[in-house]
Amino acid sequence: MASHKPTMRQLLYNMRKVEASDLHLKVGMPPIFRVAGELRLPQGLAALTAEDTESLLTEIIPPALRERYDRTGDLDFSTFQDTDESTVDPSKPRKPDRFRCNVFRAGGNMHAAIRRVKPEIPSFESLRLPDVYREIADKTMEGLVLVVGVTGSGKSTTLACMLERINATRPTNIITVEDPVEFQIHPRMSVVSQRELGIDVASYQDALRFIVRQDPDVIFIGELRDHDTVMAAVQAAETGHLVFGSLHTADTMQCFSRIVEFFPQHEHDFIRASLSGTLKAVCAQRLLPANKDVAGVGAVPATEVLLANPSVKEAIKKGEDADIPAIIAASRQDGMRSFTDSLAELVEAEMVTVATAMEYAPSREVLSSRLKGVQVRSATMTGRR
Repeated sequence: MASHKPTMRQLLYNMRKVEASDLHLKVGMPPIFRVAGELRLPQGLAALTAEDTESLLTEIIPPALRERYDRTGDLDFSTFQDTDESTVDPSKPRKPDRFRCNVFRAGGNMHAAIRRVKPEIPSFESLRLPDVYREIADKTMEGLVLVVGVTGSGKSTTLACMLERINATRPTNIITVEDPVEFQIHPRMSVVSQRELGIDVASYQDALRFIVRQDPDVIFIGELRDHDTVMAAVQAAETGHLVFGSLHTADTMQCFSRIVEFFPQHEHDFIRASLSGTLKAVCAQRLLPANKDVAGVGAVPATEVLLANPSVKEAIKKGEDADIPAIIAASRQDGMRSFTDSLAELVEAEMVTVATAMEYAPSREVLSSRLKGVQVRSATMTGRR
């Protein structure tokens, strides 16, 4: 079969058709999709030349942002594209998808990673998140709530779900600063203003400098990425606002050392004291390949939740981060949960295989011990059938 070179619209349509989460455009390779967490090379697509990628991406890069890419070699933006099959019939409603795009220069050429963001904000149930996530959104009125995880772990989707819960249930003023805006939150009970870097405001620093003067109840900072964004989040939380943010770190324990790294040595005690006073919860998550026998599910989240009780606050303040796993283990009745707890639940529900759970386990020995009870119960139930 002869290979061909598709248009950007065709590629984005195919993302929807095969339920791909991501599209990678790289010079010298055909377009690559990520489906159910795995990279897949579609058949029949030709390798892209430098001219091909330039042409494809020029279709979607906002003209006002092109200069930034030329200057820095990096560009984040979002775009709407009408990829619905119904567009062949003008009488049917159009349903545009939203895509988060990162364009970057590598080897002197233009490359891109494009993520498809579904237009509907998912529910806690559809995301398979534990009830404590909803409780955090419902019961927390001020302070700092962080969702952490590695790239591609679903942090943005979880945060959108939490914000939408507040939007649907409380009369608040929600202001977000995002790079870029992924999910559009349409006002329901709340007033919502979503500001996108590069379009609505030049930088996080510019947006956060005046955000508390905009009468917010809830603030969402897309990413805590440096000293200034962390300080803005903490200061807003200290003054009675509810602040949500994301952070790139693997688990709850590493969250605090990661934040402290943004500050000089002489400010470490200060920022730890501030965090201990403002933090309400840290939700860490990882996406795992689902059991292939479970129809309709590509990936499921393993979660870890840290709630700021007195023991947690003391550990943060004193820099005793290594004590946090033990605190979580001793506080399950309060809603806290470890990755081991979550993995054991996923295996028991047959959402992931034992092999997958072991691959992602913080400690295989501890998880193996937890799973013995699960496997014994499973064998007993099988014998009764």
